[in-house]
Amino acid sequence: MKKKVVILGSTGSIGKSLINIILKDKKNFEVLLLTANRNYKELYKQSKLLNVKNLIITDLNGYNYLKKKNKKINIYNNYKNLNKILKNKIDYTMNSIMGLDGLEPTLKIIQKTKNIAIANKESIICGWSLIKKKLKKYKTNFIPIDSEHFSIWSLVGSQDHKQIDKIYITASGGPFLNWPKKKIMKATPSKALNHPNWSMGKKISIDSATMMNKVFEVIETQRIFELSKTKIKILIHDKSYVHAIVKFKNGINKILVHDTNMKIPIFNSIYQNVNKSIVSKDLDIKKLNSLNLKNIDINRFPLLKILKSIPDQNTLFETVVVSANDELVNLFLNNKISYSELHKKLLSIINLRRFKAYKKKKPLNISQINTLNNSVRLKIRELCI
Repeated sequence: MKKKVVILGSTGSIGKSLINIILKDKKNFEVLLLTANRNYKELYKQSKLLNVKNLIITDLNGYNYLKKKNKKINIYNNYKNLNKILKNKIDYTMNSIMGLDGLEPTLKIIQKTKNIAIANKESIICGWSLIKKKLKKYKTNFIPIDSEHFSIWSLVGSQDHKQIDKIYITASGGPFLNWPKKKIMKATPSKALNHPNWSMGKKISIDSATMMNKVFEVIETQRIFELSKTKIKILIHDKSYVHAIVKFKNGINKILVHDTNMKIPIFNSIYQNVNKSIVSKDLDIKKLNSLNLKNIDINRFPLLKILKSIPDQNTLFETVVVSANDELVNLFLNNKISYSELHKKLLSIINLRRFKAYKKKKPLNISQINTLNNSVRLKIRELCI
């Protein structure tokens, strides 16, 4: 029987990688739904390759174009029709929608899928308590796709999370690992986008340069594996070969290595417990013999200080941090603020009294998160433009 699949955000890099995996094994998969925001041309192309009968395109222009172009495919403009599209519970969903836009579709589709793989940091960081509740209610299996969290998830397996003593996640150090500290704060967008190991989108590349991605990854680790921040450490590892190390209370330490290729976690998430092979490089003994793991220098990456402000439980404050960073990164990429200002303004804004108050407020619903997201962005535009 074919495995029934949905891909949310199919036109991004994660979605495209998954589609390439499926195309090599089409006889074993049936893709029921693909979704995108604006890239309607790529979405339509993908639907033809996989013979998909249902598409969601949230951009109105793209929706109108596809509606006129093809009458044989069901075209929708939002996620309100999931019950109509998915009559029965499907086998696997990938959520690779970027930003907070991915949270609402995540919450809607959990009840419709046996397994959900999430590559969307913001959904987990801002709405984990809502996601966790839905996962439990509908008995849906969750698979993290970020390379670090997929590695931890793989190392821990079915073991009780209470058996974890410490988790170490690695950071390449980005493009500024060996720059003089004074020079870093004068960096231009083009320099910040030049990641030495990974080929990524602009937003995540800037987060990697500032090390804000590691702030997010520590929060994700804290939420998913139910650990105190004191049990999670960041290690600099410029080769990006080791993705995570887990120390268990029984004295055993496990380490996971793989190439800098996101196809590996994606492939393993959809082929769980199935005897399938992926083409990959041989074990790199040279890299293993020179891992060069180091403690991170917080003075070089001052945004790591934000971790001290993050509450132990999921609150609305995380939405403040995510929204503020997202808006400021966008301003930096458009040359509206400097690299130095990105840092200073982010640290300043999240410490405003009105926003610090959200540390005591838990997210109750998606509407609450969306309202706060918009409020934070408006405040930043007032202060920066």
